[in-house]
Amino acid sequence: MSAVPISQTTEAAPADDEINLLEYWQILRERQWLVAGIAAAVFLLALVFTLLATPIFRASSTLQIERDSMKIVDVGALTPAESPMDRDFYQTQYELLQSRSLALRVVQDLKLVEHPQFAETMESVDEALAGKGAGAPASGPLAREQALVQPLLNGLSIEPVRNSRLVRVNFDSPDPVLAARVANAYGDAFIASNLERRFEASSYARKYLEDRLAELKAKLEDTEKELVGFATSEQIVSVGDDQPSLSAQNLSQLNASLAAAQDARIRSEAAWRQASAGNGLGLPQVVSSALIQKLRESRSLLAAEYQQKLRTFKPDYPDMQRLSGQIAETDRQIAGEIGNIRAAVKSEYDAARQQESLLESRLSGLKGDVLDLQGRSIQYNILKRDAETNRQLYDGLLQRYKEISVVGNVGTNNISVIDRAEVPNRRHSPRLSLNLAVGLLLGLFAGVLAAFLRHHLDRSIHSAKALEALAHAPVLGVIPRLDAGTTPAMAAADLRSPFAESYRSVRTALQFATSHGLPYSLLVTSPGPGEGKSTTALELARNIAQLGKRVVLVDADLRNPSLHRLNNLSNQAGLSNVLAGAAGADDVLQPGSEPSLSLITSGPLPPNPPELLAGERLGQLLESLRGRFDMVVLDGPPVLGLADAPLLAHGVEATLLVAAADKTRSDSLQGARQRLVAAHARIIGTLLTQFDLRRKGESYGYGGYSYYSYGGDADRK
Repeated sequence: MSAVPISQTTEAAPADDEINLLEYWQILRERQWLVAGIAAAVFLLALVFTLLATPIFRASSTLQIERDSMKIVDVGALTPAESPMDRDFYQTQYELLQSRSLALRVVQDLKLVEHPQFAETMESVDEALAGKGAGAPASGPLAREQALVQPLLNGLSIEPVRNSRLVRVNFDSPDPVLAARVANAYGDAFIASNLERRFEASSYARKYLEDRLAELKAKLEDTEKELVGFATSEQIVSVGDDQPSLSAQNLSQLNASLAAAQDARIRSEAAWRQASAGNGLGLPQVVSSALIQKLRESRSLLAAEYQQKLRTFKPDYPDMQRLSGQIAETDRQIAGEIGNIRAAVKSEYDAARQQESLLESRLSGLKGDVLDLQGRSIQYNILKRDAETNRQLYDGLLQRYKEISVVGNVGTNNISVIDRAEVPNRRHSPRLSLNLAVGLLLGLFAGVLAAFLRHHLDRSIHSAKALEALAHAPVLGVIPRLDAGTTPAMAAADLRSPFAESYRSVRTALQFATSHGLPYSLLVTSPGPGEGKSTTALELARNIAQLGKRVVLVDADLRNPSLHRLNNLSNQAGLSNVLAGAAGADDVLQPGSEPSLSLITSGPLPPNPPELLAGERLGQLLESLRGRFDMVVLDGPPVLGLADAPLLAHGVEATLLVAAADKTRSDSLQGARQRLVAAHARIIGTLLTQFDLRRKGESYGYGGYSYYSYGGDADRK
């Protein structure tokens, strides 16, 4: 029953996305001298630069910039006004302080072209002007001054004071006196230029207003003349602003009179209709008439007397006839009075109708007059509005002109000097402590960056964790690096040494590598030469033999054998003789250092090792050795570049892939693994050799490597 290879059942662990600070620290520890060297170099460069640099002195003056200046008179909107929260205003002032025009003014005010500090600059300018020919001297003074503008701006720095209206004007120079002069000159020049800009603005505004006033005055006169001429020709009489014309006023009054006449006519018509209906006794005028009421009262008395006497006398009796005549006369008088009242109501109704008709006729005539006047007033109103607009513009500009004339000679300034610059007595730069601190920090940063860069560019394997991730196979052990002058035999002789302990740990891991314990046959190989595969094969064979197992160690490296040298054995006959059919297994077996350990050396080097390894005799030999020994260990050649190792790996039960720490490259390991997998090799695990145990924090899941020295010297004593 063959064992299932661990390389096929073990899957790669998922990548850890968390930041491993311990791993970063290990990277820095491995390259601590690189980090220290770069940091020291940068530190020394900063020191040399600081000591050789020219000392620079800084002088500072403090200015206060107000958004608005003191108002002598209200001349708002002459210059743009900003909100107190508007940062554009102050940013504008800072840019003006750094303008080339202000720097040129400072150069001119201080006559810096004569200062010794700028002598070299002036000489170069003079040489350039001299090379331009005859036209250059005319512009020579200005060119010399302009040549100092940029050097002056290079030494200038503007520093606004946070949460205030103050700003510091700093100037750096090797000459402390010049630094103070320039810082003070900047404040004075800035104030003077600000006043000049304001004066130029008021002068320009005054001149502009004079021209506009002359134009508006002439235009106003023309429009007023045209308005008066049109009113005269059209006979339009103005009764005042916002007042209707005479015709409109008459029309309004006549319209009111017509409304009143219509109201009176309606009332009289209603009265007449009431009077013309019925006997008229119910009319208000009849009821209120005293005469009619007296006559009706007299008739009532006569009628009563007549009725009383009628009981006694007949109607033809003289008294009865007299009473009847009196009653009839009274009725006639009442009817006459009612008729008079009706006639009066009728006359009032007729008069109201006639008055209404007259007012309607007059109103129709006035409407025509008003409409005609409105038609003629259209152009009049246009001319009138034009004249009024010109008059308002003229009055406004005239008032503005007078205000500016009053303010024109008043210097309004919103900038003041709070502190004038003093001659500095200490240099501003370079600062030794600051430069050294920055140099040290930059050096450390550059060193750390170089360490990580070198780490990422280095494709060699440094830890068992990286080996396990690349090989996709478990790491069976880590073999420590030997100190200089110590051979593997010397280290193995000390049973308490980490070297010996580590191989015993690998032996233990091999005992659990298959379902039946130790593999029957094991090939030890590596991606390249010099990675510890021969030492590993020898030490594993010795350690397994110490368990009482019968072990045979075969040197299967037919190109560069080494086991005969490590064990001081003869190499006259060996594996190559057996594979060539010139000898049997018993003929080439040699005793080893352990009682149950036997060795087969490589024998003479053949010209064609792959052909020998690809033959049937290798399998026959392994089968023969398996019957006589508990385990067969083969020290194979490197995998890369040769066909030997894949042939050997295909014929054995298990393969152990050895990699040297800080030597084996990741691409070499992956290439070797791919070749072995392609040959159907059963990679049982990997082994990391030549590992530096002085590394701290390294582990691959087994708690680190410090356990190799557990007990230490105390136990040995």
